[in-house]
Amino acid sequence: MKDMAQQTDAILPELDDLQSRATQALRRMVAPGGKPDADLLEQHQHAAHALSWLATYVEALKQLSAWSHRVTGEIEGLILQIGFGEYLSQIAGGILMSQNEFARLSDLGVDWQPSDAARALMAGNTPAARARLAQLIADNRGSATFGATGLDEDLEMIRNQFRRWADDKVVPYAHEWHLKDQLIPIEIINELAELGVFGLTIPENLGGLGMSKAAMVVVSEELSRGYIGVGSLGTRSEIAAELILGGGTDEQKEHWLPRLASGETLPTAVFTEPNTGSDLGSLRTRAVKDGDNWKITGNKTWITHAARTHIMTLLARTDPATDDYRGLSMFIAEKTPGTDVDPFPTPGMTGGEIEVLGYRGMKEYELGFDGFEVKGDNLLGGTPGQGFKQLMQTFESARIQTAARAIGVAQNALELGLQYALDRKQFGKALVNFPRVADKLAIMAVEIMIARQLTYYSAWEKDHGHRCDLEAGMAKLLGARIAWASADNALQIHGGNGFALEYQISRVLCDARILNIFEGAAEIQAQVIARRLLG
Repeated sequence: MKDMAQQTDAILPELDDLQSRATQALRRMVAPGGKPDADLLEQHQHAAHALSWLATYVEALKQLSAWSHRVTGEIEGLILQIGFGEYLSQIAGGILMSQNEFARLSDLGVDWQPSDAARALMAGNTPAARARLAQLIADNRGSATFGATGLDEDLEMIRNQFRRWADDKVVPYAHEWHLKDQLIPIEIINELAELGVFGLTIPENLGGLGMSKAAMVVVSEELSRGYIGVGSLGTRSEIAAELILGGGTDEQKEHWLPRLASGETLPTAVFTEPNTGSDLGSLRTRAVKDGDNWKITGNKTWITHAARTHIMTLLARTDPATDDYRGLSMFIAEKTPGTDVDPFPTPGMTGGEIEVLGYRGMKEYELGFDGFEVKGDNLLGGTPGQGFKQLMQTFESARIQTAARAIGVAQNALELGLQYALDRKQFGKALVNFPRVADKLAIMAVEIMIARQLTYYSAWEKDHGHRCDLEAGMAKLLGARIAWASADNALQIHGGNGFALEYQISRVLCDARILNIFEGAAEIQAQVIARRLLG
């Protein structure tokens, strides 16, 4: 393990050089005048996204190599060996961006002749290594993770606590909630509040636990392993708390943050509109001053957990003379929680449910506002026109948390696929003993650890006050792809039974699919990463 860790460290400068050459090649395509040209960046979008995926793989391998110095063991050594072998081979031959799209170095007009050291690592992803890893995973199926995470004892204690809670309170019931399209029971929300989930990273002097983003990642990972809906309940509070901490007045912080932390106030995020999607600068919902207060008129869509909540962090246009992000403001809009009979009882507000494939436990809604009143004191920060800037400040934490949710979903898929492969017999032996099945399980375990380490690194950067939008975006981009691949492969292991609604993997597949869309679709995320890499 130690020798291989030294070998992986040794080739990282070679990957840095490749990424640097690729970045310069893209810059020649899209920034002939020194500054990236938006039209050229769109014209060469495939090349731009190829650079984003290359940079994501390079960073992921750096973090996998760093992890290898903190852990020991046969499983860990095999994960390192297979991970470097697979990802280096993909860098050389083509990185999977989706099921039928590849990022190739030729897209950027660059070439890579791997060194002898790199070629030796590329040869490490052997059938024998994958078979051995699959066997070890099967032997350790009761573990919280497959391979040591490299985190400290306190974080592992938190993981174990929330894994036990999820196994007891969520796992036995999640599939029924999904099949019946039920809201997560309010008793679960109350218990999460008692456990401190909604105030995990809110400072102690404002009613929270004052814990790290790394703790938030571990908690989100384990809750999402139980059910992504439960893991996502904390996302609403995380976003609302980040907005208020970063952009709120002292009075707003003192009033709202203790209520969010305790679970007394449940929030939802109200940003997206029917015709804007990721183009938030084009929002049309307007807020007009009416005395001391504001009146909101417009339409929003894809609003998660909208009916049950007490407040909405609502983005609206306060300057009608603008048509971009500069005229937007953020509001803490109060509402009355609804019931099944009357989900939106607050005057000036209507809504309807959007039926969805998965991610069902909080439900999705379209909302309409017609003169909906918001108190003047609830303009976030007290100054109009700051909404987009305030929202941008939350993207790092939101994408780190989404990457954590993706890891949890992928871990769930791996565990379901493994259990079925152990139980199901074909041609006189368990499925796990067939090489193609073992390969699937082994690669799932490897990629989950890669995504996990990239996500932990993003959280570490955030906890240490470093800008990490690039790393967080990479973690979200890669984690979402890995969650979908893990769910798809686990369903394939189930064969025809995986297509039956009674099997949990059918739900996990539906839940995994959303991860590549929300909090920045994969294509948008890759575009953002490319722009950051170009400076």
